[in-house]
Amino acid sequence: MLRLLATISLLAATPAFAQQAPPAPAPAPAPASTARTSAPIRVLFIGNSFTQGAHSAVRNWHAGTVTDLNRAGYGGVPALFKAFADQAGLNYEVSLETQGGKTLGFHYDERRQLFDRAWDVVVLQELSTLNRARPGDATDYVRDVGRLTRLLTARNPRVRVELMSTWSRADLAYRGQGRWAGKPIATMALDLRAAADQARAATPGVTGVLPVGQAWNRAFARGVADPNPYDGIAFGQADLWTYDQYHASAAGYYLEALIVFGQLTGVDPRTLGRSERSADELGLSEDMAAALQAIASDELRAAR
Repeated sequence: MLRLLATISLLAATPAFAQQAPPAPAPAPAPASTARTSAPIRVLFIGNSFTQGAHSAVRNWHAGTVTDLNRAGYGGVPALFKAFADQAGLNYEVSLETQGGKTLGFHYDERRQLFDRAWDVVVLQELSTLNRARPGDATDYVRDVGRLTRLLTARNPRVRVELMSTWSRADLAYRGQGRWAGKPIATMALDLRAAADQARAATPGVTGVLPVGQAWNRAFARGVADPNPYDGIAFGQADLWTYDQYHASAAGYYLEALIVFGQLTGVDPRTLGRSERSADELGLSEDMAAALQAIASDELRAAR
């Protein structure tokens, strides 16, 4: 018995019998969509007030996260895009060159020295009426998309150029005169999309069209947003325009940025989730954030 007890005591003192903590589980690999690349993807936004987020809380929101080439202190839609990308774990370096009320021709003629360098992705956003003197005339738009694309591809032949197709203006449809007066609210956005398609077809270097105006139309058709701000906003629906019924509200710019995010990254906007931080900071409810994410997701799938 004494010999047996001594043997047990000796074995218990050896490492094989010593009590050990179970090994820690290996860390799960990061999902492919959240893995950061070694070098950031360089994105440039060229546009006007519809890119700046004018007349809303979006305009100067998180301006320090993006580079304003004009040093005007704007965050705007580019900052929203950057926030979405960061939350998805994607490495994007975002810049903007904007001027309210100006065409793409202005940016080429007056500002090209600021952005004449290599970019990975460039978003081009034209004047809301395309041509100030001849609303809806795409002649100059097509020409200027071509000029800018040639400049950009000379610096990087693989640059991705995306054309922003913007929304219908309620002030022109319901209270204005001219081309879109009295027309269904979806008409102007469809006309702008047709112009973007024309510019893309005329310029082989253009990669795609961002269907922002079509996403707004989808939000109207689905009852997520009220299509006529002049007769009051229906309970539970968003007003996508701000006080001038021309520029976007925070909700409208949020939807714009969701379309940009989904198309440029290939990530479904719904993955941002109803508790997405930017929406909360801008005063959008979780229900509205989720509804706008679903609109963007459906529009992008329909456009493929």
